[in-house]
Amino acid sequence: MRINDVRQRVTTPLTSPAFPPVVPKFTDREYLNIVYRTDPEALRAVVPEPLEIDEPLVRFEVMKMGDVSGYGPYTEAGQAIPVTFDGERGEYLHAMHLDNFPATASGREVSAYPKTVGAPRLYVDSGALVGTLDYGTLRVATATMGYKHHELDPRTAEEQITVPTFMLKTIPGYDGTPRVQELVRTEITDLVVKAAYTGPARLQLFQHVLAPLADLPVLEVVAASHILTDLTLAPVKPVFDYLKGARS
Repeated sequence: MRINDVRQRVTTPLTSPAFPPVVPKFTDREYLNIVYRTDPEALRAVVPEPLEIDEPLVRFEVMKMGDVSGYGPYTEAGQAIPVTFDGERGEYLHAMHLDNFPATASGREVSAYPKTVGAPRLYVDSGALVGTLDYGTLRVATATMGYKHHELDPRTAEEQITVPTFMLKTIPGYDGTPRVQELVRTEITDLVVKAAYTGPARLQLFQHVLAPLADLPVLEVVAASHILTDLTLAPVKPVFDYLKGARS
């Protein structure tokens, strides 16, 4: 394989790449979102500067991807933390667990999504929308929400989903020190809200050393939503370089 051919490849193995070179488009992406109040000191211990925290809130999410170009269906769960950067409100993605290797590899390598393994599920059980996350054989999170109790204004649902997203991109060098270490920003585009609901909700988090979601404990459930959408993820852009100590 010639040098120019190698340069055209975005991932390895060269002859069977870990993920396709596509911009993923999501059809029938279903969300269960539960926003809860947590310990402010626990938040400060995990949110990197120069991001700033206003209220001690966390959004636990389970997302069932009905159809994703290049990856097929999969489910994902994790935590997002409301933050501000240079006066702009957004969310810092703290943890993401999913059951699809190409989507995991692409999210980490091409972008900066903090994706790792997990076994999330989203389903309806006896009048409740249920979202769970297992790591291996152990339960990490169980979320329940009344199924379609109240319709949610589509504009409110859109505002919940389209806030800017901040992530930490770290790539180690061969000597073990960071070769790239940046705060990056992305957002959702081409959003179509097909359905949106709210209702009562509960959330339980369980201790696990490799999936420490419970390090941000649930003190009070603030809000919940169930949303069905089509959307596209925009490419990431660096906004702060930790190695240079400067904004990009």
